[in-house]
Amino acid sequence: MHRARPLVLAALAALVSACALPAVVPAVPPAVAPPATGAALPALDLDAPGRGADQLAAWARDRAAVLDVPASALEAYGWAAASVARSAPGCGIGWTTLAGIGSVETGHGRFGGSRLDRDNRAQPPIRGAALDGRPGVAEIRDTDGGALDGDTTFDRAMGPMQFIPGTWEQWGVDADGDGVADPDDLDDAALAAARYLCASGGDLTAAGGWNRAVLTYNRSSSYVREVLERSASYAAGRSA
Repeated sequence: MHRARPLVLAALAALVSACALPAVVPAVPPAVAPPATGAALPALDLDAPGRGADQLAAWARDRAAVLDVPASALEAYGWAAASVARSAPGCGIGWTTLAGIGSVETGHGRFGGSRLDRDNRAQPPIRGAALDGRPGVAEIRDTDGGALDGDTTFDRAMGPMQFIPGTWEQWGVDADGDGVADPDDLDDAALAAARYLCASGGDLTAAGGWNRAVLTYNRSSSYVREVLERSASYAAGRSA
């Protein structure tokens, strides 16, 4: 997926790398791909009308504070993983992988002072930098007339999972039954990301498939490592 993390997140990632401490024996072993799938999801009725992710309210509430992930975001990640387990049974994506990506991309919809509202939409909407070809940034001229990303000159990554318009047009989905496929709605964006990752990597229970999927989401080896580390933390029941 051609997309760009918001510039502040990218800068923070570079700062962390530049300020890394000298090599020491780590207290926790390095994460190994694929990350564990984490706490098991409860039984779900995937055909329930309306927002099926509401069925995960108690499961998410029990974990939100410890993981420092909004409960509604955990509901979205869990529902997406469960939905894809039925539609693409050979994929095996865990909610932890989606949470790892959501954390790196926008802090689960909390980047730049945004918050998830009652409909699980990031408010104010999160938009990445213009993909204008500056150093280190792909150039993608406007593909949607600004209808989705608000930019009529260049495309921008959108929403909690940072889709660009062209990718959203292919993979966007209405996950919460409100009749709209909305990249700013984490329910929709998490399921779209799960579908995209499964199509890109195939079997995400294998290291090769998982790495290939996340690398397709963002063509950066440091990005893959960061997602892996955060996903592994969530799988272990820790904040990332």
